[in-house]
Amino acid sequence: MSGVDDGAGRRVVAQGTFDILHPGHVHYLTDAASYGDELHVIVARSENVTHKPSPILADRQRRDMVAALAVVDEARLGHPEDIFTPIEAIDPDVIVLGFDQHHDEPAIEAALGDRGIDCRVERATGREPRHEDEVLSTGDIIDRIVRRRGSGDRG
Repeated sequence: MSGVDDGAGRRVVAQGTFDILHPGHVHYLTDAASYGDELHVIVARSENVTHKPSPILADRQRRDMVAALAVVDEARLGHPEDIFTPIEAIDPDVIVLGFDQHHDEPAIEAALGDRGIDCRVERATGREPRHEDEVLSTGDIIDRIVRRRGSGDRG
């Protein structure tokens, strides 16, 4: 199901690492924004990123880049210990997961229910490139840089 805006003032949460901001991030956040009226983005703290290599960019730099996107109403860093703390503060109507994020929707829904957070969980739509040769993942961008520039230090 693509985004559905079926009520005024609907708050949407998207979350991610957002290291080396790229078109895939923009597509995800644009899709997430279509689910409501306000898009709140939680940017993972480096110490909480355990499912892939640590981010290249600093936490605040990644947050500031996400906040600069027109589609984003508010960007904040995640909580250092409890990923649900910012979700409780935002009180969203829907959480939109990235199409390729490693999260388990039923587990998230159960944890939300346990904490009394009443919102639905959706998965963003696909990852189709919108332009020829569009690169849609940080890992693919880094791989391309390494291939094209070699391992020499060019600052």
